[in-house]
Amino acid sequence: MDSIIIQERLVERLLSPRTQAQRSHPAKLKDHEKQYVGFATLPNQVHRKSVKKGFDFTLMVAGESGLGKSTLVNSLFLTDLYKDRKLLNAEERISQTVEIVKHTVDIEEKGVKLKLTIVDTPGFGDAVNNTECWKPITDYIDQQFEQYFRDESGLNRKNIQDNRVHCCLYFISPFGHGLRPVDVEFMKALHEKVNIVPLIAKADCLIPSEIRKLKERIREEIDKFGIKVYQFPECDSDEDEEFKQQDRELKESAPFAVIGSNTVVEAKGQRVRGRLYPWGIVEVENQAHCDFVKLRNMLIRTHMHDLKDVTCDVHYENYRAQCIQQMTSKLTQDNRIESPIPILPLPTPDTETEKLIKMKDEEVRPLFCLGLLGVGTGI
Repeated sequence: MDSIIIQERLVERLLSPRTQAQRSHPAKLKDHEKQYVGFATLPNQVHRKSVKKGFDFTLMVAGESGLGKSTLVNSLFLTDLYKDRKLLNAEERISQTVEIVKHTVDIEEKGVKLKLTIVDTPGFGDAVNNTECWKPITDYIDQQFEQYFRDESGLNRKNIQDNRVHCCLYFISPFGHGLRPVDVEFMKALHEKVNIVPLIAKADCLIPSEIRKLKERIREEIDKFGIKVYQFPECDSDEDEEFKQQDRELKESAPFAVIGSNTVVEAKGQRVRGRLYPWGIVEVENQAHCDFVKLRNMLIRTHMHDLKDVTCDVHYENYRAQCIQQMTSKLTQDNRIESPIPILPLPTPDTETEKLIKMKDEEVRPLFCLGLLGVGTGI
């Protein structure tokens, strides 16, 4: 019985296409194996290592209270980061100063781990006097740059914790005719330090034509005041048409008009996340109702890595260059002050010295000319 099974397996191997190819073209297969080096597997190695290490992303949300910042963040990442949040009354908000509150959560999806840090700014824009209310926020961003610079310059560089802010979602009120002065000053104070993505909050308060007009007005004011918001990178020529179309839609939709909701409602027999009104239902993930899906795709699925690259290659490098320049200039000044040998200015020659040098030059010049003449005549 065993001999029959062995014979059948031998026949299968002989009749298999790979075996026939090896028997018919053994030299070609050997040549192909010789030409294959193996570095084509490098992307797989990087992918395996990156998935094992995991990813981190720090997102800052800023804007006045009541614009739906917490709700939108929970809607984006399907988490509840604000379980123990305490809402302040009007009297408490008057005396409240701008705070920096961090929420960190570990998210896993299909084996990929993401350490998400949300930096909230309660109290921003709520005071009667909002002069330099953005100062604690800019100080926090600089502190993270400084900490990363110290860690990068230290001895142990293997496990550097990256807490730099990669993106700032700035919420603009829909109840106005464009940007307010505090919006302009905030973005101008931060646009050299972080990637700013402006959002029109609570877009369900406006009809589609009003949203289009508000978007145009905000874009004009951003250009007018020289505010540098995050710019989407240009598509490569080898990208497929679907991705290019998606990129065009993202650029045309900015600033994104968003709606957030953590409740599930029933619409046309389906359960969707949305908001229930007497006149109907606003669906958060319906692109005809708002730009929530476009924002999520940009922030998580298509441009998260580019946001991190711009933070590292542009904003952090600018900060690092400033630090090195300040350190160098300070070191130079200290060396001049503490130098044991005084640096004296070179003396300028007086009139008598200049006359003596001129006389000596006139005496030597005829002798020099005779010497050249003797060399030319062979004497």
